[in-house]
Amino acid sequence: MVDLPRVVITGVGLTSPNGDSLDEYRQNLLAGVSGVEAYKIRHFGPTVAGVCHFDTGRHQSRKSLRRGTRAGSIAVYCAQESLQNAGLSMDELDPSRVGVYVGTTEHGNVETEQQIHEVAQYDFDLTFWSHHHNPRTVANNPAGEVTLNLGITGPHYCVGGACAGGNLGLIQGMQMLQLGEVDQALAGGVSESIHTFGIFASFKAQGALGSHADPTRVSRPFDKDRNGIVVSEGGCLFTMERLEDAQRRGARIYGEVVGHHVNSDAADFVLPLPERQNECMRAAVAKAGLEPEEVDLVNTHATSTPQGDVQECGAVRAVFGDSPSTLINNTKSYIGHTMGAAGALELAGNLPSLKDGIVHPSINVDNLDPDCELRGLVLGEPRETQGIHTILNLSFGMLGINSAVLVKSMA
Repeated sequence: MVDLPRVVITGVGLTSPNGDSLDEYRQNLLAGVSGVEAYKIRHFGPTVAGVCHFDTGRHQSRKSLRRGTRAGSIAVYCAQESLQNAGLSMDELDPSRVGVYVGTTEHGNVETEQQIHEVAQYDFDLTFWSHHHNPRTVANNPAGEVTLNLGITGPHYCVGGACAGGNLGLIQGMQMLQLGEVDQALAGGVSESIHTFGIFASFKAQGALGSHADPTRVSRPFDKDRNGIVVSEGGCLFTMERLEDAQRRGARIYGEVVGHHVNSDAADFVLPLPERQNECMRAAVAKAGLEPEEVDLVNTHATSTPQGDVQECGAVRAVFGDSPSTLINNTKSYIGHTMGAAGALELAGNLPSLKDGIVHPSINVDNLDPDCELRGLVLGEPRETQGIHTILNLSFGMLGINSAVLVKSMA
């Protein structure tokens, strides 16, 4: 077997409902600060959502913001912040050797709904339809907007992985580095989902949209009274490099991607299949050359739906139930479900644990569902440990796509 180059994460750029940098995001995760707020969307009415409040003008002109998309703006912000965090500048890089790989749940619905609404005000006179519509709605838009903004001439595309998209973007970036196609990869996921009526309407029709008198408590995975998800926007792009390149320039290394796996349920449009989730986790751990008990932290995908959380907990319990050292947490309890960004954002929130040994808890669990009880589940307060060396990040999506990424410290 050919030994593939080792790939590491050297930069993190993100915007989330409770933080627009890794430091702010991490501080709020440790402090139990939710980013979910009251929200209202046209044709739907009052609801709640995870809303990002990053400075859109920090890396983009007004013209590019008018012409582009919310997903593109999120991606541009994350890419710029990630490169800066990695201590890199496009001025010192070969733009043809930089790749952009962005995981998404869906793209284009926001712009299409907005355009139909606008022309409806003018009796569907299509002279009012924007000529920017097509480039706004093509599937590669968020990644493409990054290349336009940064002058990147290497490959770019989006990976349509439903709610596993963030993990898939990272996996794609790693593989392209290992193949030698690029020297730096900007990889992760983005979501603009809160700006489309259809997302909320569909989850509402499914009976899967969460509610609570307090917006910050709507997202409550594992709680017995959970009643559905919170739709959120956000993004996270990692700067990834081959280990030898990162070491050569003396880069700070957050962690090494040592294992991953993606598989399919082939069972249902929406309902998960624990057996395939189980297989996905085990395969990722095996590819890393580890045993389950050697995984220090598992970040769950759990979305706060009654059935989905139980199914996933069963799969996690089957893999890690006998491990006395594996801790388990959840990030959606703070920020809701950021769809295509979820895998990347949730991994980012746990990366600092590889350095400080602290595990952020799951919040909003007042009454733990017995069917969601897991050995090692961290609830309410951060857990200090003797060290976190391995993190398994789980991210699953509709049409039965499952993903798992395993990151290890360099210590």
